[in-house]
Amino acid sequence: MNKKNKISKATDFGEYLKGQLKDGELRKHYRSYGKQLEIAYQILQLRIKNNISQEEFAKRIGTTQSNIARMESGSQNFTIEMLDKVAETFNKKLQILIK
Repeated sequence: MNKKNKISKATDFGEYLKGQLKDGELRKHYRSYGKQLEIAYQILQLRIKNNISQEEFAKRIGTTQSNIARMESGSQNFTIEMLDKVAETFNKKLQILIK
Protein backbone atom coordinates (compact mmCIF):
# COMPACT_ATOMS: atom_id res chain seq x y z
CA MET A 1 0.00 0.00 0.00
CA ASN A 2 1.28 3.45 -0.85
CA LYS A 3 2.07 5.52 2.26
CA LYS A 4 0.13 8.46 0.81
CA ASN A 5 -3.07 6.37 0.88
CA LYS A 6 -2.69 5.42 4.56
CA ILE A 7 -5.24 6.79 6.95
CA SER A 8 -3.45 8.15 9.96
CA LYS A 9 -6.46 8.17 12.28
CA ALA A 10 -9.80 6.39 12.09
CA THR A 11 -12.71 8.79 11.90
CA ASP A 12 -15.83 8.10 13.90
CA PHE A 13 -18.69 8.91 11.51
CA GLY A 14 -21.02 9.92 14.35
CA GLU A 15 -18.52 12.46 15.60
CA TYR A 16 -17.84 13.71 12.09
CA LEU A 17 -21.57 14.11 11.41
CA LYS A 18 -22.11 15.87 14.72
CA GLY A 19 -19.47 18.42 13.74
CA GLN A 20 -20.89 18.88 10.26
CA LEU A 21 -24.44 19.39 11.57
CA LYS A 22 -23.34 22.51 13.44
CA ASP A 23 -23.88 24.24 10.10
CA GLY A 24 -27.55 25.31 10.24
CA GLU A 25 -28.15 25.03 6.50
CA LEU A 26 -26.63 21.57 6.29
CA ARG A 27 -28.59 20.47 9.39
CA LYS A 28 -31.84 21.65 7.77
CA HIS A 29 -31.20 19.59 4.64
CA TYR A 30 -30.06 16.56 6.61
CA ARG A 31 -33.20 16.59 8.72
CA SER A 32 -35.44 17.02 5.70
CA TYR A 33 -33.83 14.19 3.76
CA GLY A 34 -33.69 12.03 6.88
CA LYS A 35 -37.48 12.07 7.14
CA GLN A 36 -37.74 11.10 3.49
CA LEU A 37 -35.42 8.14 4.13
CA GLU A 38 -37.49 7.05 7.13
CA ILE A 39 -40.62 6.96 4.98
CA ALA A 40 -38.77 5.15 2.18
CA TYR A 41 -37.58 2.51 4.64
CA GLN A 42 -41.11 2.00 6.02
CA ILE A 43 -42.47 1.50 2.50
CA LEU A 44 -39.71 -0.97 1.67
CA GLN A 45 -40.38 -2.93 4.87
CA LEU A 46 -44.13 -3.08 4.17
CA ARG A 47 -43.52 -4.37 0.66
CA ILE A 48 -41.04 -7.01 1.78
CA LYS A 49 -43.19 -8.10 4.72
CA ASN A 50 -46.10 -8.60 2.35
CA ASN A 51 -43.93 -10.43 -0.18
CA ILE A 52 -44.87 -8.12 -3.07
CA SER A 53 -42.48 -7.35 -5.93
CA GLN A 54 -41.80 -3.76 -6.92
CA GLU A 55 -43.63 -4.40 -10.17
CA GLU A 56 -46.75 -5.72 -8.42
CA PHE A 57 -46.67 -2.88 -5.90
CA ALA A 58 -46.40 -0.37 -8.75
CA LYS A 59 -49.48 -1.85 -10.46
CA ARG A 60 -51.46 -1.65 -7.23
CA ILE A 61 -50.78 2.04 -6.69
CA GLY A 62 -50.83 3.07 -10.34
CA THR A 63 -47.20 3.90 -10.99
CA THR A 64 -44.11 2.30 -12.52
CA GLN A 65 -41.57 -0.09 -11.06
CA SER A 66 -38.86 2.54 -11.51
CA ASN A 67 -40.89 4.97 -9.37
CA ILE A 68 -41.11 2.32 -6.66
CA ALA A 69 -37.34 1.87 -6.79
CA ARG A 70 -36.87 5.64 -6.42
CA MET A 71 -39.37 5.73 -3.54
CA GLU A 72 -37.61 2.92 -1.70
CA SER A 73 -34.19 4.49 -2.15
CA GLY A 74 -35.39 7.82 -0.77
CA SER A 75 -34.84 9.54 -4.11
CA GLN A 76 -38.42 10.67 -4.62
CA ASN A 77 -40.53 13.17 -2.76
CA PHE A 78 -43.79 11.79 -1.44
CA THR A 79 -47.17 13.39 -1.89
CA ILE A 80 -49.98 12.81 0.57
CA GLU A 81 -51.94 11.20 -2.26
CA MET A 82 -49.13 8.71 -2.96
CA LEU A 83 -48.65 7.89 0.72
CA ASP A 84 -52.39 7.33 1.04
CA LYS A 85 -52.29 4.85 -1.89
CA VAL A 86 -49.37 3.05 -0.24
CA ALA A 87 -51.24 2.81 3.07
CA GLU A 88 -54.40 1.58 1.34
CA THR A 89 -52.44 -1.10 -0.55
CA PHE A 90 -51.28 -2.60 2.74
CA ASN A 91 -54.59 -2.08 4.58
CA LYS A 92 -52.99 0.59 6.76
CA LYS A 93 -54.14 4.02 7.79
CA LEU A 94 -52.00 7.01 6.82
CA GLN A 95 -51.26 9.05 9.92
CA ILE A 96 -49.22 12.23 9.89
CA LEU A 97 -48.03 13.53 13.23
CA ILE A 98 -46.52 16.93 13.86
CA LYS A 99 -44.97 17.21 17.30
